[in-house]
Amino acid sequence: MTDLTTLLEVGGPVAALGGGAAYTRAKYPAVYWSAIGGPISTARLLSSYGSVMEACGLTVAPSRLRVLAVKATTRREVRPVPPRRGIIRPTSTGLRIRLRLAPGQEPADVAASAERLRHAWGVHAVYVTTVKPGVVELQLVGYDVLRRVRMPRKTDSGFLKVPVALREDATPFVRDYRTVPHQLTLGATLSGKSMYLRHLITGLAPQAVALVGIDCKRGVELAPFAARLSALATDPDEAAELLPVLVKEMEDRYDLIKARQGIAPDTPDEEITSDIWGLPESERPTPVVLFVDEVAELFLTATRKDEERRDEMVTQLIRLAQLGRAAGIYLEVCGQRFGAELGKGATMLRAQLTGRVCHRVNDEASAKMALGDIAPEAVSAACAIAPELPGLAVAGDTSGGWSRIRTPYLSLGDAAEICRESAHLVPDLPALKPFQPDVPVRLAETPATAVLPHPVTD
Repeated sequence: MTDLTTLLEVGGPVAALGGGAAYTRAKYPAVYWSAIGGPISTARLLSSYGSVMEACGLTVAPSRLRVLAVKATTRREVRPVPPRRGIIRPTSTGLRIRLRLAPGQEPADVAASAERLRHAWGVHAVYVTTVKPGVVELQLVGYDVLRRVRMPRKTDSGFLKVPVALREDATPFVRDYRTVPHQLTLGATLSGKSMYLRHLITGLAPQAVALVGIDCKRGVELAPFAARLSALATDPDEAAELLPVLVKEMEDRYDLIKARQGIAPDTPDEEITSDIWGLPESERPTPVVLFVDEVAELFLTATRKDEERRDEMVTQLIRLAQLGRAAGIYLEVCGQRFGAELGKGATMLRAQLTGRVCHRVNDEASAKMALGDIAPEAVSAACAIAPELPGLAVAGDTSGGWSRIRTPYLSLGDAAEICRESAHLVPDLPALKPFQPDVPVRLAETPATAVLPHPVTD
């Protein structure tokens, strides 16, 4: 009886401790990793490093000098040599460790064993990156960082750089317009596409950039950011008037580059290889980012007249995509579907959009439209996005690389407030003045007057 009582007295706190750890792991994975998961995985890595590397086939036969030295000093068995391990560096989301590969090994050998290493050391994922020839870095992620997104405190932000989402390897996904000038973003309804767009606009709002919007849903997506927009078109008719102005602005900027560099005025724009960034800062035009929401609305037609207008708009969009980068004009094209079935010029426009982001889509064909021509293996990852994970997407570019990302939550009210606070940064572009949206004046909130009851007198 005494032993049972003692067991209950000891087992109660142990069960409570185990239950608390399980609750922390489910609700606060970052805290659990820092307190429990990280030390356990570090101990596993240190104690089993050699045997795990040997089981994964990442060891090589020792050199003759090593064999002679071991036989001369000890009687133990000469074992294969694993990659030389560096210092383990803990992070808030996992561990980092550098490996110096043995002669004859390559980074692909380590990458092929990433899944085995994940299970051996008890972490959520293992990613391999090449640091320099002969040296790779293992990034061990302790938990699913995309389940509850928390952006890193330090991000690679800067001019025309927006840290818009978090990658599955716990690094920020930065939208760099200087590197990837144009991008296509696809996603079904409630997939998180609008949240992605909010982060882009609010990230650019404090910068010296002109923001232009085409929102053919009567402006319901972009109108809340009107205070920071230099121009806004809310239907195809207005878009048909705005796009030629942007093309003319692009041509004027090319004329400025020609005049500055002494290029002949009759030189075709396609033969000019320089850009506005070679101009002095005092003469450099303000960069322009054009957001096109629901791009399919620009392609839909009902009459012959609509077809002519559509062809003109598509031609102007293609010109902006082909030549806009050098003039400092960047495209952010969004929609639910985008492919050849939209009509003439759709495939040609898509080919000019270097960056691709695909949220949850309703069919495999939509995922292929976004990623099939640049990273076919990413199509299945995009089709596997669950509806209960809004903001989750697959991001890639024409280099073939891709990764899963997720955008943190940002309310529409907070995004609109950021744009209102940055309204004074709207650049002066005379050509866009006719299209600048009207911003309603916010009435000052006045406290309600307290009505006191009349005193009761006898």
